[in-house]
Order: sequence, then structure tokens, then C-alpha cells
Amino acid sequence: MKVMVTGGAGFIGSALCRHLVNDLGHHVVNVDKMTYAATEGSTAMLRGSTLYRFHRLDICDRDAMQKLMTAEDIDGVIHLAAESHVDRSIDGPGAFIETNVIGTFSLLQASRSYHDNLPASRKEKFRFHHVSTDEVFGELPLDDGLFTEDTAYAPSSPYSASKAASDHLALAWYKTYGLPIVLSNCSNNYGPYHFPEKLIPLMIINGLEGKQLPVYGKGANVRDWLHVEDHARALAMVFTRGRLGQSYNIGGRNERTNLAVVEAIADLLDQEVPLKSGSRRCLITFVGDRPGHDLRYAIDASKIEGELGWRAKYTFETGLKDTISWYMRNQDWWQPLRAARYAGERLGKASS
Repeated sequence: MKVMVTGGAGFIGSALCRHLVNDLGHHVVNVDKMTYAATEGSTAMLRGSTLYRFHRLDICDRDAMQKLMTAEDIDGVIHLAAESHVDRSIDGPGAFIETNVIGTFSLLQASRSYHDNLPASRKEKFRFHHVSTDEVFGELPLDDGLFTEDTAYAPSSPYSASKAASDHLALAWYKTYGLPIVLSNCSNNYGPYHFPEKLIPLMIINGLEGKQLPVYGKGANVRDWLHVEDHARALAMVFTRGRLGQSYNIGGRNERTNLAVVEAIADLLDQEVPLKSGSRRCLITFVGDRPGHDLRYAIDASKIEGELGWRAKYTFETGLKDTISWYMRNQDWWQPLRAARYAGERLGKASS
């Protein structure tokens, strides 16, 4: 298949591009605007492949997107292009509405026009996979419940509200216009090539340098952690085999409090590169909580496991150890990003 991946230079998008090309042998057309969170290095290993092409475009440019779909003769779209950092959405919500809502609308319209003009045999095979987040469901109590595909939407932040809106648009285009849509909602991702502002890479990098490890509130907020390579496998399965008009929740079944995650990172770093001054747990600092901070996310992945046979391969312990090793080996990837794009106060903020 020839698959257009939007946001393919981002964290999850680049993992998907690598999986589609290297593991599955699909042709990939990567479309990315190359904003602050996109990195050329995350897909550098694909540049020489005849199965991979990159186009620097904005998904809000509907005409350009439709022309590219036609020129590349694509078989489907996996849409990941999005603004995705909650702190940034609180500071500047406009960019999230522009990209996540207007951008998704423009891409749906371009895909609809392209799909309408395909011959019947090609039209039946075309798919549009909209990739979303579990944050659209709001929060869960600490001790009860899981998000299912039937959980009512209750977004808490400008980011999650913009993703909720894009989810509704995608399913509306399926019901109203017959655009062949599948949708997925994932839990918190982690792994190689994760941008340095996110919780796990931020704690790894600060820990390596002996800096403070800032944690929101008391660190009691719970997240379900999913390794990005497990997520990439799941996305490919949903895109190729998911039922049209259906959504699939993708989670790692690895719930941890934010404090437990930071403590685990500190302990693993202590084993690899001990500090002269003692344990890195002493670097943990509690900072004021962010507005609208959801208490707990947890996904029931029974549907994708039962229907498509997907299972997460990584436990949190194996995945976290692998991730820390990657950041230690690949300082030449993250050091320029931090030096070029971040002031000290931004890197000092907690996340998740």
C-alpha cells in the first residue's frame, strides 16, 4: 500500500513511518509542517529508501493536500499531525484549534474529494485513520474504572478539547459523506525520539545532568504508559483491519503515578551512572499543579486485543530501561533540540 502519514516527523508519526517501511514494506508519503516538535533525525534512516518520500506541507492547506494525494496516488491516510502538549495548549490555545480542528477539517475535505474521484475498486480499499488520545475522555477516579470506546467525552484542557472536536469531525464525515474512517485513542506514549519537553525524556535528561526533577502537585496523577513501537504496530493493524466507523482504544496496561515514574527513572539512572552526591531521588522537586490536571487515565484495550489480536510487547519496566539506554546513547539527537529551542524555564517545567 501507499500510505500518507501526516505528522510523520513527530514522535509517534516517525515511529509509524519506520514500522510501515522497515517492518511491513509499505510505501510511505510523510507530510509534516516541521514545527518545533518535528525532527528530521527521527526519519533519517528512511531517506535512502525507495519506499519513503517526505513533503513539507501544512495540513490546513486543503488544495495542496488534495493535489499531493492525487500526485502520489495514495491508498489511505493515517492522520497524526497535531499540537499535543497540554502545557502549551494552556499557554496558547489558538495553535491547537488551528491545527487540530481546522487542520483536520481541511484534511477530511481533501480526502473526501480525492476519495470521490477514485475508481470503484480503489474507492473500496481507501481508508482514513484518525489518531487521537485518551485525554478526550476526561479523568477517572484513582481506584476505579477504565476508558472504553463507549466512554462519554469530557475533555479538560484546550488540547483534549481540540482532539475531541477532531474525533467528532472524523466520525461525522463517515456518517454523512461515507468517507471510510477508522479512529483510535491511545494512552501516554514513551520511547525513542520522544521530544525533550515530555515527562519521561525530560526526567531522563535532567537526571543525567544532575538537575532537579520537577513533579506536578504530589505526583499522584496516574497515567497508562504505552511504548511508541507497540503503538505503531497497533496503528498499522487498525488502519488495515479495523472496522469502518469504529474506534479502538490502545493502551499498555501499565498504570503508574507520575511520582512512581520519576522514581523509577532516578533509580535506573543511579544504576547506570551513579551520582557522586547520592541518589537522584533527592533531585525530585514538587511544583505547583497545572490548571485542569486530570487525576487518572486508564485504557481498556480489550477491543483491539480481541478483534485484531494486538498485544503490547513491552512491559513498563523493559520499555523504560530500553528508553533510558536510547537517550544515553543518542545525546547527539536531543542535545541540539534542547539547546536550539528551549529556554531554561521551559525545560524546568513538569509534564504529563
